[in-house]
Amino acid sequence: MNAMPAIDRRRADTTQSNADFLLAHAAPARIGLAGGSALIDRGIRKAQRLIVDDAAGSAWSHAFLFGERRSDGHWWVLESDLDLRRKQIRLGVQKNRLAKYFDAAEWPNLAVLDFGLDEAASRRVLGAALDLLANATRYSLREIVGTLFALARPTLRERDNLLARENSLYCSAFVQHCYAEVGLQFGSGLSLKNTTPHDIASTPLPHRADYLLRQAGASA
Repeated sequence: MNAMPAIDRRRADTTQSNADFLLAHAAPARIGLAGGSALIDRGIRKAQRLIVDDAAGSAWSHAFLFGERRSDGHWWVLESDLDLRRKQIRLGVQKNRLAKYFDAAEWPNLAVLDFGLDEAASRRVLGAALDLLANATRYSLREIVGTLFALARPTLRERDNLLARENSLYCSAFVQHCYAEVGLQFGSGLSLKNTTPHDIASTPLPHRADYLLRQAGASA
């Protein structure tokens, strides 16, 4: 991995479009954070107020991995998500175009985190993500409830998720699982399946973070 000597946080002009911001910072295996305006996203953001010094909660409700620019000319992402907007419901690890996050009304808060991975490390992270995709890893609402229990009782956060299931990972746990392949853990003593989007945003690991924030909530 390339050396990352310190944490470098930068904020973009809020007049910048989501598309311009994301495309400017896209690179394989970087981490994307998103704070959504939908009801479920607002609920996830609010629930993280227990680990954020802000009564409004966190800026973040979702985490994903940048994949690659493919032959269709589009950047793609790998993520574990609930896709309820289409006729065919998808619950789990999936590939989507980065354009999913171009709507500023739906996704007012965005961040891209660069941990200085070299090409070999990036391949390992994305390889882990593709393995989960191939194995049809599910998105677990049950594990989110287990994480909410742990947020209310911090001593539980370092233990296994109380409601853990096999072959299941919600969004930020999916990202942590993939980064564990290169030895990076976002929080000391934090169980993989109790990792929240805000834990990734506030990690003490050296990295560069670029933010586009239009809505209330702590950024890091």
